[in-house]
Amino acid sequence: MHREIGMLTDKVDMILEGVRRSEEKSDASRASMHRRMDEIVDRVSKVELTTAAVQEDVTEMRPVTDDVKRWKLMGVGALGVIGIGGMVLGVTFADVIRRVAMAVFGR
Repeated sequence: MHREIGMLTDKVDMILEGVRRSEEKSDASRASMHRRMDEIVDRVSKVELTTAAVQEDVTEMRPVTDDVKRWKLMGVGALGVIGIGGMVLGVTFADVIRRVAMAVFGR
């Protein structure tokens, strides 16, 4: 009977040791999980800060971009006016040369 009680005690001790090891592994796993979650939180906060900075920069750039677009449109309009003016000047110059040639050659 003492031997059976001793065997049962040994089995209970083995089960308790297994439970203790399982708890240690669970504790280590949970600690690792918490560490990784903390790292993820840090990374997400850095991404949020960077995104906020980029949005602020874009907000500051928007008026400049709008001005450049307006300048471009004004430049295209000015080039059109200059082109039409150049064409009129060329036609006028050609007409003057034709009239001078007619006056010189008498036709």
